[in-house]
Amino acid sequence: MKNNSWTLKPGKITLAELRAAWAAHGSVTLAAEAWPVIEASAQAVQAIVAKGDAAYGINTGFGLLAKTRIPDDKLEQLQRNLILSHSVGTGELMADHVVRLLMLMKIGSLARGYSGIRPIVIESLIALYNAGIMPAIPVKGSVGASGDLAPLSHMTLALLGVGEVRVNGELMQAADALKAAGIAPVVLAAKEGLALINGTQASAALGLHGLFMAERLLEAGMVTGSLSIDAAKGSDSPFDARVHEVRGQPGQIAAASIYRQLVSGSAIRASHLVGDERVQDPYCLRCQPQVMGACWDIIGNAARTLLIEANAVTDNPLLFNDGEVQVVSGGNFHAEPVAFAADTLALAIAEIGSISERRIALLIDATLSGLPPFLVREPGVNSGFMIAHVTAAALASENKALAHPASVDTIPTSANQEDHVSMATFAARRLDDMAHNTATIVGIELLAAAQGIDFHRPLRTAAHLEHVHAQLRQKVPFFDADRYFAPDIEAAKQMVLKGELSASCKSLFTPLHP
Repeated sequence: MKNNSWTLKPGKITLAELRAAWAAHGSVTLAAEAWPVIEASAQAVQAIVAKGDAAYGINTGFGLLAKTRIPDDKLEQLQRNLILSHSVGTGELMADHVVRLLMLMKIGSLARGYSGIRPIVIESLIALYNAGIMPAIPVKGSVGASGDLAPLSHMTLALLGVGEVRVNGELMQAADALKAAGIAPVVLAAKEGLALINGTQASAALGLHGLFMAERLLEAGMVTGSLSIDAAKGSDSPFDARVHEVRGQPGQIAAASIYRQLVSGSAIRASHLVGDERVQDPYCLRCQPQVMGACWDIIGNAARTLLIEANAVTDNPLLFNDGEVQVVSGGNFHAEPVAFAADTLALAIAEIGSISERRIALLIDATLSGLPPFLVREPGVNSGFMIAHVTAAALASENKALAHPASVDTIPTSANQEDHVSMATFAARRLDDMAHNTATIVGIELLAAAQGIDFHRPLRTAAHLEHVHAQLRQKVPFFDADRYFAPDIEAAKQMVLKGELSASCKSLFTPLHP
């Protein structure tokens, strides 16, 4: 990848490429070797139409209407009607960074040559992406089975020059955007509409967004947790490598190593190595490698699942050519793997926030932290961090409800033809709300821990943590007396969301990003 412009290799997209596309818009070209495969698959569909035999999705109706044979002169109308009738999404629009992921995965899936779609359609989809024309896709309306039909139909509308798109963040008519970019609207041929809207790309894109947010939250939570250790004059003994090696959990071992490096060289820690009457710290300090390491492991598992899905062919039916073209109807559009991955990401996101909230509670409690009550001078006159903690508690509680698994639910659809569904799209969609909740909690902990560090001056914390503290203080001053608090929390939250807390020590977190 160079300057966020890269060559998409179908079936070989990497997480690094997806992260880069999520972070910023660039341009993409399709690997040259993909085009002959795409053309051969399209010609196979045309041969089936010419032969006249009934083949599902090519010259038949869909779902329960699969037995209805469609005349050849109605096939283009069939595909257009499919897109129009399935564009039934509702709710707010998907963010552009999610739509980018969706489009890239759809391009990559179709380009593997099992979908029977003409090169012109893929070329048009690439042209939309490169021109920054983002289809306006409502985020609600998919059950994550038979593909993300409604969201992907809204994507396909843009190819037809119908509906709305977003360009540079502004909504406009698709027809006008295509005309301005010099892109001709597509007239869909046999099977093409179905190939475009079958698939898991909407739920997978939302899941990848949740994954990338979870990675940032994990990093930020480890940084703020390390700050809280020094703010509360906690011990670094629980991070001894031997403790974690005898358990053997890989995420825990990796997390403990990061905690050791983050707190190494702290003068605050050195100040209470001798004469500290406390025997053990509370779990929210002492068990951070165990909790965050477990989060690390399930985030990694979700990453592996979502990367496979990002490269998968998930529409239906599929065309295979083993000497003779066969149209095989299956169920790769069922998004159960995405649903499970999203549900486990929800657990990690909730836990990162939950243990962070506990550290905030510890820091404001003078009997536990040894710091001034509610982290402010003249408590009583000043409330300090009292209600900031209440906000953290409210968000942690909300995340508990949102973390309930979505994958255990199913509602039969399409007259019981689609009688078990994954609910993957909601499972992935709710991760954004959860991530923002946790980012706020971790942001409040950052403020609280930095406040505690300031109370220990002139002693200094470890080098990495001093840098984070200085970054925060450039945006948020020391809380010397009660003031309008919400802007401070928002500033700290944005540091979490943007990955700024781990920016100065990114090399420590390299193993988290395969």
